[in-house]
Amino acid sequence: MGAALRRIQLGSALSAFGLGFTVPYLYVYVAQVRDLGAGTAGVVLAAFAMAALAVLPFTGRAIDRRGPLPVLVVASALASVGAAALGFASSVPAAVLSAAVLGAGTAVMQPALATMLVWCSSAATRTRAFAMQFFLQNLGLGLGGLVGGQLVDVDRPASFTMLFLIEAAMFVVLGVVVTTVRMPRTASLGDARPSNEAAAATGGGLRALLSHRAMVQLCVLGFVLFFACYGQFESGLAAYGTEAAGIEPSTLGFALAANTAVIVVAQFVVLRLVERRRRSRVIAAVGLIWAFAWLVAGYAGLGHGSQAMATAAFISTYALFGLGEAMLSPTVAPLVADLAPESMVGQYNSAFALCKQLALAVGPAVGGPMGASLHGPYIVTFVLFSLGITVLALRLGRRLAPVQDQPSLAAVPSRVVAVSLPEGPDGAVPAGNTAPASASAGH
Repeated sequence: MGAALRRIQLGSALSAFGLGFTVPYLYVYVAQVRDLGAGTAGVVLAAFAMAALAVLPFTGRAIDRRGPLPVLVVASALASVGAAALGFASSVPAAVLSAAVLGAGTAVMQPALATMLVWCSSAATRTRAFAMQFFLQNLGLGLGGLVGGQLVDVDRPASFTMLFLIEAAMFVVLGVVVTTVRMPRTASLGDARPSNEAAAATGGGLRALLSHRAMVQLCVLGFVLFFACYGQFESGLAAYGTEAAGIEPSTLGFALAANTAVIVVAQFVVLRLVERRRRSRVIAAVGLIWAFAWLVAGYAGLGHGSQAMATAAFISTYALFGLGEAMLSPTVAPLVADLAPESMVGQYNSAFALCKQLALAVGPAVGGPMGASLHGPYIVTFVLFSLGITVLALRLGRRLAPVQDQPSLAAVPSRVVAVSLPEGPDGAVPAGNTAPASASAGH
């Protein structure tokens, strides 16, 4: 990595480390430590999520107009203020408002960081840049949660205040580190991507994005991906494990640790296997792996094995999810960047982040009650969702240009005969944007 990428990755890892300090303990902090009750804790968590949904629709345009760097600095400052305020919040209004500020700040960071990675990487290095970010963020979250768990004491509110102040400091460090990044004047975005003229012909902004069928399909696929996996980790799947499989609550920590361990250990091994394969086929394979993971979870809760077998199966479910996540990190995020016109990278990243946030909001609301009481239907539902990932990925692959689906083709002489473009109002691609693009070494 170049110096710019190293600094971006460092800041991203440190902010993830700070989040790991507090996110696993936010419910306990509000409900028990501050003695505001379970209902208030639920409202605080909802405020955290809803604030993200409120700001993301406006984030992309700000990134594209002002640049990702100033947007990220403002977001990190906002998140720092929210984290510090939450550490001292002792009333319901203060806790809800602080969580909303923290949620808004952290939500804006995601597309801003993604856009900075796009601008500071080349078409040849972008896959590994996003894989490295995913690896470091998971490592940071895991280490943060591990260290934070050793420091907190429910009987000492000051221990939680210290955690939130550490989190606030990590966001400040992120803001300081990224201000030292020298952003390139132009991004190395490659040839196989829509042009600004293609976006302008459809009116730009949201209209251009919605007319780009490949991007719309990718957003739908992203929603299903996050709904079927991340949206179930700490809600439906946890409820299913404790209710149907008889898993001890402490075992949930081992399951999450297994998930993180697989990501950390397998990330770069998986990267070597997938970076020369079609992205759509890799995502389709993830759907199959996750379908199998849900079947293993079904055995844990609905099988008739011993408790030890059920526990092992449940932990294996989280590990299999981790394998799929390691396969997704070098495929989905770089694909969003490759589909975006040069003037709309921030808006495309923000749109995808919004789909992710919607899935994380809807997932627990749907999966939680089903996982707790409708055990059989819960497993069947998410096996079908996982198979749906495979179908959606294969359909998306038919709309991608060869280099968009398999970036390694750009390293050898080839003819790219089509590029996935935003389409005009009548469904036609704007004239002047359908010329073949040649991919040769050095692009």
